[in-house]
Amino acid sequence: MRRCEALVFGLLVGLTNASPVASGSRTPIAKAKNGTYVGVHSSQYNQDFFLGIPYAQPPVGDLRFKPPVSLNESWKKPKQATKYSPACYGYGSDQWNYPVSEDCLYLNVVRPAGYEHQALPVAFWIHGGGFYQGSGVDQRYNLSYMVQNSVEIGKPIIGVTINYRLSAFGFLSGSQELLDEGSTNVGLRDQRLALHWVQENIKAFGGDKKKVTIWGESAGAASVGFHITAYNGRDDKLFRGAAMQSGNPIFYSRLNSSLDNAPMYNELLARTSCSTVECLRGLSEGQLNAAINSTSSASYNRTLAQFRPFKDDDFIADYGSRQLADGRYVKVPIIEGATSDEGSAFSPRGINTTADFRAAIQSNAPVSDALADQLLEAYPDDPSVNVIANLGDARPGPPYGSQFRRSASYWGDWYFIANRRKTCETWAAAKLSAYCFRFNAIPAGIPPEVGVTHFQDVAFVFNNIQGSGYIPAATPPFTGKGQNYINLAKLMDSSWVSFFHDQDPNSWKKSAAWNGTEENWPVYDVNNPRDFVFDANVTSYAEADTYRQEGIQLINANNFPTYGR
Repeated sequence: MRRCEALVFGLLVGLTNASPVASGSRTPIAKAKNGTYVGVHSSQYNQDFFLGIPYAQPPVGDLRFKPPVSLNESWKKPKQATKYSPACYGYGSDQWNYPVSEDCLYLNVVRPAGYEHQALPVAFWIHGGGFYQGSGVDQRYNLSYMVQNSVEIGKPIIGVTINYRLSAFGFLSGSQELLDEGSTNVGLRDQRLALHWVQENIKAFGGDKKKVTIWGESAGAASVGFHITAYNGRDDKLFRGAAMQSGNPIFYSRLNSSLDNAPMYNELLARTSCSTVECLRGLSEGQLNAAINSTSSASYNRTLAQFRPFKDDDFIADYGSRQLADGRYVKVPIIEGATSDEGSAFSPRGINTTADFRAAIQSNAPVSDALADQLLEAYPDDPSVNVIANLGDARPGPPYGSQFRRSASYWGDWYFIANRRKTCETWAAAKLSAYCFRFNAIPAGIPPEVGVTHFQDVAFVFNNIQGSGYIPAATPPFTGKGQNYINLAKLMDSSWVSFFHDQDPNSWKKSAAWNGTEENWPVYDVNNPRDFVFDANVTSYAEADTYRQEGIQLINANNFPTYGR
């Protein structure tokens, strides 16, 4: 999945990958199951960092492409946990300027100092990046600002970020050998093992294993959705809540089976002169990385890097839309939402005519002529009802196309918003708490033609006012913006923290830290469906979740089998 922002190697409150933060007078220690870890204290934020903690054996050699294996060693001498690990191999701008390695299954814990003997709620962040890029060391996901705010509003939490294997390293498919040995969706299994690590060890860091909330954006939110439906909806008591930004238990794209990806797998074999999985395991990481990232076959160059989750009849037992319909999912409270203009990041460009729009619809999914006719009617060529509202009645020029806004409306609903609505309706019908939202603010550096596009809510939820991880490759989101943008970040971050702490995003409003006038974020109700709109230009508000009703109903009615998810 494309990212709308590049990143650079910025580091957590002055931390570099090779040296620790200047420490205060205290040295944080945590006695985990395998042995003791020594972290580093930040006097600036009054926080303790435990960085680069392994949660699995290195997935190298014979363990390449296999499910992660728990640590099988213990130690008596304390180990340093004072610097980040490398990121996993990935293919895109999210890896720029971060060291990468196949030995990458590590996590990071950030806690407020002085709470280590308490049992604080835990926010477990899963990064996005289309399952082919990204990492838990990406400083756009700097947890210090959120943890600091959690203390300020009287809702202290512990944050955890993780790496997991990406692309072919984490989601190699198309091979009967891999199916026979159960080596499927190992990137998701990495995440799952990290959750088990938290259950076994987070008490040593001052966390409460019974109060874990899994949380992610884009592919990270899709990952959260896969954990909610994993093993046919089996509840392993790994989390008590879930927060999803631009993703949910219905995958955003077609969910292939393993053998559907045989052409990609065979292309990888051809690039390496291998004929078996064992041969691939014998390659050096440099050889494998070069084969995945090769330009030897232009038709597969981009696709081959983008191995991603697939239906394996085990971890991913069925299509998400069918599991939600049948009640085969973990029953926990959720936050679930999307940005206003998601589709501007995914719609094809050069959409100038109805014929262009129709051809795009039918080339990206097996949409019948009859359904295409219905979709064309449900998504009219009318700027007044299309997304990217900040353009008014204007039509974007090249390279977007005069009907780009029409196409972006459909693409955003197809990828995220229709699935978001179906998820919220499912939770409400089951009498489960769902807090659903629409993000509606344009950060700095975003072209008006794409508006409130994908990923733009992330800096606000992390309260990343300083723009960590953006400079110099991208404009920090709050550059040149007023207090209204800072206030919105405070509102969003505090709402997420309150959900992590109390399972109620409104609970922080009882504290002295709140001086806003926003109404409460309503629980989704099937009889009166309402989202909360997070906006910087007006006071954030609740709205009826009924927009683009006809088109969204068509998409949801055809999630399976037309869209294959």
